[in-house]
Amino acid sequence: MTEHTEWSEPEPPAAPVTTSVTPADAADAARLVAFGLQPKLQPARDQEYTELLRRHREDPAFARLADAVAAGLGLIVLEVSPRAGMAVTAAEDSVFAVRMGDYARRTSADGSDRFLHGLAHLAVAVMAFPRPEDLADDGYIGRVSVNGVDAFVRQACRRLEERAEQQGENTDPATDAPGLEAAWRIWARRSATGATKDARRLAGSTTGIVGKAVAFLTDSGFLQRTGDDHGGTYRTTARYQLQVRDMAGAAAMAELLELGVVPVTDGSPTLLPAEDGEELELVADAGLPFHS
Repeated sequence: MTEHTEWSEPEPPAAPVTTSVTPADAADAARLVAFGLQPKLQPARDQEYTELLRRHREDPAFARLADAVAAGLGLIVLEVSPRAGMAVTAAEDSVFAVRMGDYARRTSADGSDRFLHGLAHLAVAVMAFPRPEDLADDGYIGRVSVNGVDAFVRQACRRLEERAEQQGENTDPATDAPGLEAAWRIWARRSATGATKDARRLAGSTTGIVGKAVAFLTDSGFLQRTGDDHGGTYRTTARYQLQVRDMAGAAAMAELLELGVVPVTDGSPTLLPAEDGEELELVADAGLPFHS
């Protein structure tokens, strides 16, 4: 008689026990978001920041918690990495959103200059990352100067004015006319530096406006000052690259890029006239890089 041995199926592994979120976890997640709101803080220089970034990368539950804390504050997480830290940008309804009116008050800009300040920010972004592949390359570092940005905008102005004259269009917009076209024309008529007894540039001059823009971006951790040549030279940070990626689809930025006056040589943007006959259509009601 043959004896049959009965084999039982192996027992399935016990389901993992779901650990509830503790107050300590919530505090750590909020702490990570707080680090992200300090744009000048480099993760490599803060051990706690580095550890929280590692935890975000390796612990999905903690990552979801930190992202939820950010979302609750009206923040959009652009990237969480050792190079950029917890890079966030503010949604329009966030308490952390920078509005054009707030920026204007910080820079003492009156209403007629607000479009010029917005244009300065757009021009800095285009000069810093003139090609789509520059935005896609995490290792790319853009370089800009105050005088270079002003020269870029003025060259764009000349191209647009030449085209308007050829087509017999009105080149004298109303002073309160909205849109980048009016801003460009006003920019062309504004003094580049102004004049003071001690040779300082005036705040309302175009280089003064660019200077305020790059100073704001430096204070926000988006640029780093590298020298005093050409009105001040700056390099981009990983956070700024992420911010520009986020706004790259904006009509106003596309409008500047389509002018074709910024080629790339050794990584530093320089000026080059657009090809003859190139279409330079303006996008109607193009927005500025601030919430209204």
